[in-house]
Amino acid sequence: MRYAALLLIALSGPLLADECEQLPMPSVTFKRIEVAITQNTRYSYKSLTNIGASQTRPGQVVLGLTRGNAVVKFATATPAIIDKSGRWECISPQITISIGFAPMVLYVAREFPAGSCAYGEIYEHELRHVKTYQAHIGEIEKDLLATLNSRFATGGPWRGPVGQKRAQLLQELDERWLPYIERRIASVDAAQALIDTPEEYERIANACNGEIRKAITKP
Repeated sequence: MRYAALLLIALSGPLLADECEQLPMPSVTFKRIEVAITQNTRYSYKSLTNIGASQTRPGQVVLGLTRGNAVVKFATATPAIIDKSGRWECISPQITISIGFAPMVLYVAREFPAGSCAYGEIYEHELRHVKTYQAHIGEIEKDLLATLNSRFATGGPWRGPVGQKRAQLLQELDERWLPYIERRIASVDAAQALIDTPEEYERIANACNGEIRKAITKP
């Protein structure tokens, strides 16, 4: 029995001295990309109608337009400890994900100069689209963080041959998680469609004592 006890003590030594425990715990952090809104009044409503043709119904006139380019960026740090043989290592993935819409451009047709009633109506409508873009990022961020934490920040360091785990991490982020996050961001289109109802278009066309409708029906 004494021999057995000594054997257990001897075997437990290396496990307690696991150098990988010196590494920080794996982590996932989200950062919001926030940019100032750019306003553009250089295009006519006919040009904006052509630009926004893929998002409108046939025969619909576009008086204003909001365009946000979805951006997803990964930054990774992988603190590592390599064993004495130089063949094996443990790494701790530290992942930072930046998401947002940049640039964000709000267009109002040049037929409606700033300061006019028509400009104000169109601008306020497009500002609803801007706010929807911004709110959407906030809504999906919590869920994305929970999903990626469950994948990358559960448990301790990753272990494997030198260089293997880092390559695996970068490949997985690029091939699996980048498309996934892009799809989640793109789901904002459903919320945007709720703003562009036939009733809203009719309201704007008849606003300002018919100023807008007159401008787009001139021969």
